[in-house]
Amino acid sequence: MRHTPSKPAWRRWLQPETYSFQPKTPALRFAKRIAITVIGSTVVLIGVVMIVTPGPAILVIPAGLGILAIEFAWARRWLRRIKAYTRIASRRARRKSKTQGHDRH
Repeated sequence: MRHTPSKPAWRRWLQPETYSFQPKTPALRFAKRIAITVIGSTVVLIGVVMIVTPGPAILVIPAGLGILAIEFAWARRWLRRIKAYTRIASRRARRKSKTQGHDRH
């Protein structure tokens, strides 16, 4: 029987689908939603500002969407699209670098 190692705890915690903290009272649920909205929106806005100023906007915007994805389905969809786009772009870049590498003399 083959043993497949599970994901490290920190990786499971980062995935919104496995996020398990559920406050018991409606007031705490509302406070959690507000806190996630404020923090996630702030991180996304900082990332947008970094598009025109020096900074790692490419990393900060998905991080903000990851925070928002804890509570919002629309952020999960955007995050999945970004992940798919980056996979496609990295494959194209690898393919392009391989073909350019063979043309050198």
